[in-house]
Amino acid sequence: MRTNRPDLAPFLNPASIAVVGAGERPTSSGGAVLSMLKRAGYRGRIVPVNPKGGIIQGLAAVTSVRMISPPVDLVAVLVRPDLILDVVREAAECGHRNLLILPGGFAEAGAEGRQRDARLRELAGEFGLTIGGPNCAGSINLLDAEQPFAATFFRDLPRGGGVAMISQSGALIEEAIAASHRLHIPLGAVVSVGNGMHLGVADYLRYFADDPKCTVILLYMESLGDEPVLAEVARTASLRKPVVALIGGRTVPGQAAAFSHTGSRAVDEHGAAEFCHRNGLLRVTSLRALMLAGKVLGRYPQGLGKRVLLLSNSGGPGVLAADQAVESGLQLPGLSADLTQALRALIPAEATVSNPMDLLADAREDRFAAVLQAVLRADEFDAILMIHVVPFMVEAKAVVDEIARLARSARIPLMHAMMGTLPDREEWFACLEGAAVPVFDDAEDMCLAAGLAATWSVHLHH
Repeated sequence: MRTNRPDLAPFLNPASIAVVGAGERPTSSGGAVLSMLKRAGYRGRIVPVNPKGGIIQGLAAVTSVRMISPPVDLVAVLVRPDLILDVVREAAECGHRNLLILPGGFAEAGAEGRQRDARLRELAGEFGLTIGGPNCAGSINLLDAEQPFAATFFRDLPRGGGVAMISQSGALIEEAIAASHRLHIPLGAVVSVGNGMHLGVADYLRYFADDPKCTVILLYMESLGDEPVLAEVARTASLRKPVVALIGGRTVPGQAAAFSHTGSRAVDEHGAAEFCHRNGLLRVTSLRALMLAGKVLGRYPQGLGKRVLLLSNSGGPGVLAADQAVESGLQLPGLSADLTQALRALIPAEATVSNPMDLLADAREDRFAAVLQAVLRADEFDAILMIHVVPFMVEAKAVVDEIARLARSARIPLMHAMMGTLPDREEWFACLEGAAVPVFDDAEDMCLAAGLAATWSVHLHH
């Protein structure tokens, strides 16, 4: 069991960075990393390194890491695999101690890669180096808006917020970044672990658990690495904030794919479930669920209660939402006699006063508002999940504005799903999200998300 705790500040919040293999073209890996550092608004010292020297993306370049003085906090290495060992030795010999190696060609790449991996480990031991990666896509840390950092060739920056994602797959982070914008997930930090030579999931998990600006941690893992260390860190982290884990490679074909991906030995279905249960992690089994958990726990990190009201303007989506809610561990209690009587006086006789409640397709902002106010006054539920299918005869903006207004003073969480053709989707979603109402394109996704938050709440109190 490894006992030392590497310092991750140089990898997630460095004061200076050298980019070896920097280029002018943002479509090259070195050019992309340099471009993303600038795009993120990184405020530290950046030193491009390229044998040709000159000016690269407006910055003065040096021809070798030997020319950099004093040593930088982090050296990002983006050269061909056959050149990496030489770069590492050069950096080590002139005092650089932290290296982020993005290219592959190591333990995952056959006999030649394993030899290169062994030599890299020898160099690290000889000079006291800390290696991030190799075979990774880098990291982004926007948790502190005053100290943004992005040493990566991901194509975009995440939306920003208190959610951090640690992943053994760079491609899944790429999707998470896209989802952060599409689904309004408050994703502020992402880390691609890659082969995890020195810095594995446990190290980054410990770092984000200690960071007060991080409110939720999402994990994608294909192996547990040093399982006793990871278990200890996971137990501690989950006592501080939600930690949600998606463990890939649960099947035999998936395990084979995981080994060829990162050279790691995957854990089977039983092992994954047992590890998460024993160590306080909220386990999910799909990327979709991981993203939904990030969205809802990013808004409600303490979780939700199980007793929910489904408030809809359409019967079919209400039926599907009810099924998903129950399957996700939520409860749909009946309405009290007093609340039933109050609601009967507010809505048409043909509307359904039950749980789910159907306000009918022609419900305008006045009907939504009256019912919502009555339910909030009754205080019989832990959360209200609303479904709004936008019909041609109702102005959706007026409904959205009224829900947002009432949400600002609501004492229980509200969530909202808007379905159908949504011509002003971005405006409507932004209005509700700005009023602390998580919004979804799909009522079933909303119920799945609420169920995950309720499951976390149970975790928290046991």
